[in-house]
Amino acid sequence: MLRLAVPNKGALAEAAQAILKEAGYRNRKDSKELVVVDPENSCELFFLRPRDIAVYVGEGTLDGGITGRDMLHDSGAPAEEILPLGFGGSTFRFAGKAGQFSSVHDLSGLRVATSYTGLVEKHLAEAGVDARVIKLDGAVETAIRLGVADAVADVVETGTTLRNVGLEVFGEPIMRSEAILIKRAGVPHANGLEQLIRRLQGVMVARDFVMMDYDIKAEQIDKAIAITPGVEGPTVSPLHREGWVAVRAMVRRKGHQQVMDQLWDIGARAILVTDIYAARL
Repeated sequence: MLRLAVPNKGALAEAAQAILKEAGYRNRKDSKELVVVDPENSCELFFLRPRDIAVYVGEGTLDGGITGRDMLHDSGAPAEEILPLGFGGSTFRFAGKAGQFSSVHDLSGLRVATSYTGLVEKHLAEAGVDARVIKLDGAVETAIRLGVADAVADVVETGTTLRNVGLEVFGEPIMRSEAILIKRAGVPHANGLEQLIRRLQGVMVARDFVMMDYDIKAEQIDKAIAITPGVEGPTVSPLHREGWVAVRAMVRRKGHQQVMDQLWDIGARAILVTDIYAARL
């Protein structure tokens, strides 16, 4: 039976449970449930703190887990990323008083406050910067004002929170993170993990694509296929109306309205767009 770790709270929790539900796995009915047994899929779901998931997986206690790329690297656990999941995106960056810093090398000999000490220490070492890293739990934005640190390293989305306390980001991003599926490093996939990967990939495809159906004159079919080539080619079927065909193809969700405009301009009619619930390509 596959033993899978799932975030029990935080920014990744709701989206992680949603993608597993779309992939056909059982969800917990109560937020207090710590373990959910899913006999139909031969799977056990363990709801854990996102920061702990890489440790459990790396130690081999669990077969796989969903966590953030930043938390995986910060943990130092012997676990590895096997599939990016396309949600929970964030950027991890340095920040300091406006106008004081321009690059990571300006931090030499100074103090950096962060909740991700492992990640920051590794980045500083790779950059050849000797700085003292101070661990703080939770928000670090006030560390400079309170004299605890000279700079901070934290997750940055819009930068508004930092600007509100007189800080600005500087240097290159430390890491671009998102939700990922992980397993223990250097070991074969556990039973059920390949199936999970295929299902999650199918959900992500379904989220990124829509199904488009339309009717068009047969003489325009080459132009239509150029606009909607599909994945392995569109399905083309003759209509009862002489000289017309029906076309079905998967198209990217983003920009599908523009695709409809292009089809209309070359004479396509009865253009329909429908969601895809799941897919295997």
